[in-house]
Amino acid sequence: MKLESPGPALGRRVVRRGREHYYPHVTDAEWHDWRWQFRHRVTSLADLARFLTIPPEEWKAREQVLSDFRMGITPYYLSLIDADDPRDPLLRQVVPLAEENLFRAVGDEDPLGEEKFSPVPGITHRYPDRVLMVLSNNCAIYCRYCTRKRTMYDGATPDVEIDRMVDYIARTPSVRDVVVSGGDPLNFATAKLDAILTKLRAIPHLEIIRIGTRVPVALPQRIDDELCEMLAKHHPLWINVHFNHPNELTPDAARACDKLSRAGVPLNNQAVLLKGVNDDVATIKALCHGLMRMRVRPYYLYQCDPVRGAEHFRTPISKGIEIIEGLRGHTSGLAVPTYVIDAPGGGGKIPVQPDYLLQYDREQGRALLRNFQGKLYEYLEPRANEDVLVPVAPPIPASAQTPPIVLAGSNRKRAEPESNGKAQSANGNGHASSSPGATNGATNGASNGATNGASNGAANGAGNGAMNGAGNGAASSAKNGSAPVVGKSKWVHRGSTKAERAARAKKRTS
Repeated sequence: MKLESPGPALGRRVVRRGREHYYPHVTDAEWHDWRWQFRHRVTSLADLARFLTIPPEEWKAREQVLSDFRMGITPYYLSLIDADDPRDPLLRQVVPLAEENLFRAVGDEDPLGEEKFSPVPGITHRYPDRVLMVLSNNCAIYCRYCTRKRTMYDGATPDVEIDRMVDYIARTPSVRDVVVSGGDPLNFATAKLDAILTKLRAIPHLEIIRIGTRVPVALPQRIDDELCEMLAKHHPLWINVHFNHPNELTPDAARACDKLSRAGVPLNNQAVLLKGVNDDVATIKALCHGLMRMRVRPYYLYQCDPVRGAEHFRTPISKGIEIIEGLRGHTSGLAVPTYVIDAPGGGGKIPVQPDYLLQYDREQGRALLRNFQGKLYEYLEPRANEDVLVPVAPPIPASAQTPPIVLAGSNRKRAEPESNGKAQSANGNGHASSSPGATNGATNGASNGATNGASNGAANGAGNGAMNGAGNGAASSAKNGSAPVVGKSKWVHRGSTKAERAARAKKRTS
């Protein structure tokens, strides 16, 4: 799978010195061995200084950071970092910075209130039908914004605690979906993870197993044939991965995701919005497009949790809304993640979107909608009785720069705003019709049909609407007193009257 560098598209240089620069004497066998990668993680400041420059004045502050939250960087992930750029987006995610020390007292240890929703250690049961199962506190890399920093110095999770988690799920029939997370469960040996998944699969009411992992990003060598064959035994199984930046979409990561996909595992991505890493439309768009090429669905874009020491990563909510608005309508819907805030204290994920529904009158069955271009549309809901709703255009803004309001979504009689002689597009592509006949037909047919229909009766309205539309080339017919529907095709199949069909049939038989 060929992946192009995102650098030019993002207007920035991408320097990947790579394995040859950081680890010139490592053999291919070592480099592609995930266990070697795990054993040789960078875990201390002195070790990190062998590869990256650390300003002397920041040494003490960064040491203080590591007394609060551990560091771990695989050789593979380190090889993706530009050593000459202190603001490299990958460096900021895994290297302890002085900013982290500055905000070490700001934020919460457990910002999502996971512990108060924990019926047994390791289980978070916040939603009615699904639970979170935290199997491990160990990760290939430790993200500086991690919401579970508080657990990362704990010892390994004992097998007896894992069995208690499984037992809780087994005696809670309302649970149909479990998220297996950590830490990172894919750091387990394949046989151990297989044993845990086998126990879960033996629970009759458990339908779905999901695994949350950052291994394809930080340690793609771990995704080998043995692991994929084991995972395929436990379907339906889903995996949520965690790519934050296009620079993480490497050929190695693509191969790892491809292996999982070929094993029948659907992949969704959960990114976190991080200041100085991915907080702009171009970066998130490049990330989502790259994920789609790797057959990974952009699933969530999380607002960064208010965890202690991560204040320098947090953006205002308006930034997330701006990014979603820059994606919606400008790329395919599959490439637009849902922007969510995981409510502090355990309120769960709350989707936050731009305002596309501007007004909604439930009693009247009317909605005023805004599309991705800022154009306004009225939508009429279906009526249970025979009442006829006549759309009423909102006042036309004084500013000539504001596009006229186009009414759509109903085949009832309608009154259109003045349109300076040009037909407005109702398909959201911003292009007006290039045909004068179609333009005049749509405008005159709609205008005269609705106006005359209101004043002289449905039949007269239909007649005038159809005559004016046909006379100017639109060739659309109005029925039951309604004007041509905005956005409908003006093309009419010729030779479809009853007499014409009979003539053609007679000709065929003669």
